[in-house]
Amino acid sequence: MTPKENLQKLGYQLPNASTPGGNYVSVNIRENIAYVAIQFPILNDEYKYQGRFEVSGNGLSTEDGYKAMELCALNVLAQIDEKVGFEKVVGLNHIDAYFQSGEDWDDSPKVVNGASDLFVKILEDKGQHSRAIFGVHKLPRNFSVGLTASFTIEKSVSS
Repeated sequence: MTPKENLQKLGYQLPNASTPGGNYVSVNIRENIAYVAIQFPILNDEYKYQGRFEVSGNGLSTEDGYKAMELCALNVLAQIDEKVGFEKVVGLNHIDAYFQSGEDWDDSPKVVNGASDLFVKILEDKGQHSRAIFGVHKLPRNFSVGLTASFTIEKSVSS
């Protein structure tokens, strides 16, 4: 199945592709690699999942984080679909995932699975990737998570 068919079959809709918040581009293409700038849990201009992950229950839960990362992944796919086109994607290479949490919370791999699982569901074998996870003190707009990605694309695509 195509990524668009998988999205529909699984009940997902791509959000509107966001515009950069500074002097950069959302997708930067060099040779046959497309680098997607950091995407946050934003749903059609509405900020979601702001705050820190906490063990105490005062912050966001691991389940919230999974959904937040899933939304970030949908935003990555929206950028790729708009700027490159799914038909030109050879495969997802790597993701960098960022999160902000309290000191005692340590479920970041479960949170990042929200993105990893979605990429494999939608892109199938082309969604297999490596990843790195970074805990940070602060993300813009107090977002709980952020996600960057790189894709190999057909060489005919230009920036």
